[in-house]
Amino acid sequence: MGTPEFAVPSLQALIDHQYNVVAVITAPDKPQGRGQKLTPSPVKECALKYEVPVLQPANLKDPDFISELKSYNANLQVVVAFRMLPEVVWSMPALGTFNLHASLLPQYRGAAPINWAIINGEKETGVTTFFLKHEIDTGSIIFQEKETIHDNDNAGSLYERLMNKGATLVLKTVQSIEKGDYPSIPQQEQIEIKHAPKIFKETCEINWNQNSQQIINFIRGLSPYPAAWTKINNKTFKVFQASIAPSTSQSVEPILTDQKNYLYFKSKDGGVSVDELQPEGKKRMNIADFFRGNQI
Repeated sequence: MGTPEFAVPSLQALIDHQYNVVAVITAPDKPQGRGQKLTPSPVKECALKYEVPVLQPANLKDPDFISELKSYNANLQVVVAFRMLPEVVWSMPALGTFNLHASLLPQYRGAAPINWAIINGEKETGVTTFFLKHEIDTGSIIFQEKETIHDNDNAGSLYERLMNKGATLVLKTVQSIEKGDYPSIPQQEQIEIKHAPKIFKETCEINWNQNSQQIINFIRGLSPYPAAWTKINNKTFKVFQASIAPSTSQSVEPILTDQKNYLYFKSKDGGVSVDELQPEGKKRMNIADFFRGNQI
């Protein structure tokens, strides 16, 4: 059970290792692009390549879907980047249902763990497999693998590494469940649990009153998607890359630029250099390219 690209390597790993994937459950096809053509999810495309039956229920409690799912008689369900399952679905297989989550649970439960780990300036994250139960992302942990967050990582680069590390962990988890030899450790409710709620457009507006490093982490954590943004002269600019501005640049002005090579924003403790941006209706570009055809 999965939908985006993040889930594809896990499905591929199971197929490559000769597991009998009896069916794939994914989101209904969505209209995309200018022509609004119905487009299958990346997981569906992978399943069709191997002639695995695909179910695309709009409603996971639909009795027709439930009876069709039962007919496949799966003894284990694997969930990677899918929606919340009703108990009638996750409790169906004899060996249970496990999920791959892109954090070291119990930290960063929620829809956007990769983004929030970078936004919060974490130096380490990872992937976790755990058995599903009622409360989201709270079930007993099977395995975890750590992953370093580098200073130059953004959400895109970390996503790639966790996607592949997660596929290896899914395979290890299935192999251990098959042997009947696997840990199942209840999650420790730590004093401070950081959450990873879904990100909306309004969440992505840059707050220039924060410290420079906080602003840079925010931009990294939302790059390349959905992208941090700010308003300049009532126009929206997406910001994909930023760095600490030189200390000589600090001034009382909220924005400082030579209209050629740099664009600095005043922050709480200095300045932030915007190095890569995308103006409304235009393509993404570095700051020097932007100033070749635009002024601020």
